[in-house]
Amino acid sequence: MIAYKPVEVIVPPPNHYCQTSPWRIVSDLGGAYTMGAIGGTLVYFYKGYRTAPSSQHMRLISALSNVRQRAPALGGAFAMWGGTFATTECSLIYLRQKEDPYNSIMSGAATGALLAVRQGPAAMVAQALIGAVLLGLIEGMGIVFTRIMPSILAVEAEAAGGAG
Repeated sequence: MIAYKPVEVIVPPPNHYCQTSPWRIVSDLGGAYTMGAIGGTLVYFYKGYRTAPSSQHMRLISALSNVRQRAPALGGAFAMWGGTFATTECSLIYLRQKEDPYNSIMSGAATGALLAVRQGPAAMVAQALIGAVLLGLIEGMGIVFTRIMPSILAVEAEAAGGAG
């Protein structure tokens, strides 16, 4: 008779959303595509409408044609950025076993560098810096708002309570 060793199952910690749900990456892909496609629709409709001949009918046709040709490509570009960012952020959360703003900042840098690989090392460094700075600003604003909002709400509650 063959004796089998029990299989050890590794259960990820419950606090780490990326480890327990790889569907976050798929969700971020879809959300980024949708955001890019909707934004592209607005921008390219306006551009197509402005650059068309003066007839209202031709302007509408030109605007819709412009949207149909260009908005999906912009949505795809947003999806690639969102998917790469989510993948690198989830990977960093798994590797570091921490969920903090540094993961987002490093993910922004990695995403910028990875998406600029075809342009060469100088472009990779430049895009990594841009990604890190942008995500640093976003995370910094989030931290500032998180720390300021309780004091603002307390002042408003005090003003509302004192007026009555």
